[in-house]
Amino acid sequence: MKRVIAIDGPSGAGKSTVSREVAKSLGFLYLDTGALYRAVAYHFYKNFKNVDDFSLLPEEEIERELIKIKIHYENGRVYLSGEDISDLIRDPEVGAVTSKLSAKKVIRDFLLPLQRSFAEKMDIVAEGRDMTTVVFPDAWKKFYLDASVDVRARRRYEQLIKSGKKITFEEALKDVIERDRRDSSRENAPLVISKEAFYIDTSELTIQEVISLVLKKVAEDD
Repeated sequence: MKRVIAIDGPSGAGKSTVSREVAKSLGFLYLDTGALYRAVAYHFYKNFKNVDDFSLLPEEEIERELIKIKIHYENGRVYLSGEDISDLIRDPEVGAVTSKLSAKKVIRDFLLPLQRSFAEKMDIVAEGRDMTTVVFPDAWKKFYLDASVDVRARRRYEQLIKSGKKITFEEALKDVIERDRRDSSRENAPLVISKEAFYIDTSELTIQEVISLVLKKVAEDD
């Protein structure tokens, strides 16, 4: 395995932006594992219009469907059967499906080999919910980014408004709280702080300050 910088944390903590910039600074590949889960969710969202609650979808049915899914990830863009769906997967409805499906062991088992395969070829910065604990437990460097619920909801709200989505701050706050509950309480690979991870509260820090802090820790000797 090549060098892996694993970054975990809840929604809205700044993982994506920080990971992308850290990877760029170091010449590493940026691996957005959330985009991989969203790609799977997008497939189900598009093909199972009659399903109201994806958390109730039988695992046997999910397994049959997963065989059809072909995901390709390159330069921060994610492709599903050759189609660039990088922007489509950011829809809040796809995000809701992602949160429910990602809790299922069959989905996590399906994506685990794909995620690990990137580290066999090159140095990477991988961000997600279980990078430091499950996917890359032996990562070279580990970080956990966090922020208060209100700050994360505000970031989520502004991000969606900027992308043209119609949403209220209250809806964004509710979404963040619900995601936290699902991510932390799920049976399979729950979101937890690895004891080896360097914890950073980003609530009062600028993105550049967080990036600088991560790079400083990476530069330190083991």
